[in-house]
Amino acid sequence: MPYGNINERMKKILISFLFCISAFVAICQDPTSIFKNRIGGIKQASSNSGNKNSSDTTKKKNNNKLDTLGFERRDDLADSITISYRYMDSVRRYGLDSSINDFDNYFPVSSAYQYLGNNGAAAFPLIFKSLVKIGFDAGFLAYDVYKFKLEDTKFYKTNGPFSMLGYQLASGKEQMIQALHTQNPKKNINVGVEYRLISAPGRFLNQNNNHNNIRLFSTYQGKRKRYNASFVVISNSIKASENGGIVADSLLLSPEKKERNYINVLLGNSNSNSPNPFKSGVSTGHIYKERILFYRHSYDIGKKDSVAVNDSTTEYLFYPKLRIQHTLTLQTNTYEFKDNAGDSALYRNSYGLGLKKKIDSFDRYEKWKLFTNDFSLISFPDTKNAAQFILAGISLQTIQGTAKFGAIKFYNAMLHGEYRNRTRNKLWDMILKGEFYLNGNNTGDYNIQAAVGRVLNKKMGAVNLYFSNVNRTPSFIFDARSMFNIDTINTTKKENITTIGGTATNKYLTLSVQNILINNFAYFSNFHKNEQYAKPINILQIMASKKIRLKKNIYYYGDVILQKTDKAAAIKLPLIYTRSRVAYEGSLYKNLLLSAGIEMRYYTAYKANNYAPITGQFTPQDTMVIKNLPDISAFLHFRIRSFAAYLRAENLNTMSFKNGFGFVNNNFAAIHYPTQGFMIRFGIKWWFVK
Repeated sequence: MPYGNINERMKKILISFLFCISAFVAICQDPTSIFKNRIGGIKQASSNSGNKNSSDTTKKKNNNKLDTLGFERRDDLADSITISYRYMDSVRRYGLDSSINDFDNYFPVSSAYQYLGNNGAAAFPLIFKSLVKIGFDAGFLAYDVYKFKLEDTKFYKTNGPFSMLGYQLASGKEQMIQALHTQNPKKNINVGVEYRLISAPGRFLNQNNNHNNIRLFSTYQGKRKRYNASFVVISNSIKASENGGIVADSLLLSPEKKERNYINVLLGNSNSNSPNPFKSGVSTGHIYKERILFYRHSYDIGKKDSVAVNDSTTEYLFYPKLRIQHTLTLQTNTYEFKDNAGDSALYRNSYGLGLKKKIDSFDRYEKWKLFTNDFSLISFPDTKNAAQFILAGISLQTIQGTAKFGAIKFYNAMLHGEYRNRTRNKLWDMILKGEFYLNGNNTGDYNIQAAVGRVLNKKMGAVNLYFSNVNRTPSFIFDARSMFNIDTINTTKKENITTIGGTATNKYLTLSVQNILINNFAYFSNFHKNEQYAKPINILQIMASKKIRLKKNIYYYGDVILQKTDKAAAIKLPLIYTRSRVAYEGSLYKNLLLSAGIEMRYYTAYKANNYAPITGQFTPQDTMVIKNLPDISAFLHFRIRSFAAYLRAENLNTMSFKNGFGFVNNNFAAIHYPTQGFMIRFGIKWWFVK
């Protein structure tokens, strides 16, 4: 599809979207709308993240009268349900976020990340984040942003079945499907399933990405509230083609190359893009698979109580003093890179690898199986405050792998403890946490964290101070036994990362300052050589976020981040990152919430990373500077009760009049990796309750 024209499929989408808007405007004005009669409200749990102005909470009853067709009108209040959720190691519950003013709520990759060309491609954070995971880590992180993670699992509580469906369609046949369903078949049991599909053939050759994520989750609480159990199953399938970047950046402005499939790439020139979102093959690229099985159960010893609800119903209460907790985690990972038609000259020059033939197949494969057994004791000093506890535990882990020299096996023994206290008046929040690897493959790894937060008052808001020190073994990809350690260089010195910072949040401004000090930083200095940086790396980050009301219904959202580090260091960062939005936000008619405006993301010129397709690693370089224009998008987001939709025109900055009009002035994500160019993106998200 030429950049200067919108294909017939996108025209149909625009026509359909305009028709939907017209229909919904009419619906919003009609008080007897079928939407109001069929869709119940959703009561949100009290939370700091709740939206006080959300129309998902039903505020009025409909009169039980017959309409002109003879059907009985549904009672919204009778249909409403209460939904809340909590995360894995938290007792705090949150309500659903139905806000529409931020596209990050609808897209898997945060705006603070940069992905290589299209949705589903390898991605890295523009705002530096240190890797603080201790223990065994294989080292393949470029696609983590697309995975369902155990720590991100939400455990729901609802008094009625709740479902969410989402669909997104964009230029270049890019699609995304999301689905969620959860319900409590009994008051003490919750079950749910979550699914996401990302399919993005890409504008350039051999950019096809196809990711499938599935998560099953369940919680159970015994009738007497002493026994609790949580169960999670996660499956992540990552299929990502790799093209190595385009052969010459100047080709982007060539009149003959407006159709981007005509631009040659370094890998997979002979491969074609597949338009089928449910079927994807990788001829040149990565196939990552991850399976996680998690089971946690606990038994409480403490004080029991009960409340008589009525003559026939008794509500049992229990205040734990001691909890005995056992957790089992089984995780398997496979990492594969293959190239069915590898160019021997390219592999020799870039990786120092020799292929037998001029054009030959190439394959690297690694597999890991981790089994972790954890036993913990948790004490609750305050009988009626479950958010205050002291935890002590031990984890035993076995690790089996298939690597460069065949099968390997090792183990880890880890001690961990935690003190947490969120006071009953909710003014103080304190945490002190430590993990230490006592024996095994990662002996000497540790993680110490401390944080204290205080709510001052409504005007001054809250402040939070935090500190952490991490000592970690470099990821296994830096081990000579890894199939992806091409030069067989063994990096063994432990990385040490110290972070200290603070955040202040109030109704005027959110301000955050942190300093990160890294010693023995492990990295790939080129496509095949790994090493450790000899000097300490110091990174200072100052972040500010502000919402300003410009006029009655016009708002400005601004985020500014300053990052300062040594220019000679192995970590390259843009000095300034900004994201700005100017939007009209308001309620039209009775139920239509609207957010429409312009969004801009910009970061200063810097020596951006290279990307090594075989190892899947981002590598620093000192020869080329990427200087991008601001990424500019126009958007229209709206919500009608439990239905939300969005229409976006992205990368308007790629407009060019050189050699004729077209959207050909692409920005770059990394060296020789141009971004998508102009995109029309349309999507919906629909919440269902029963």
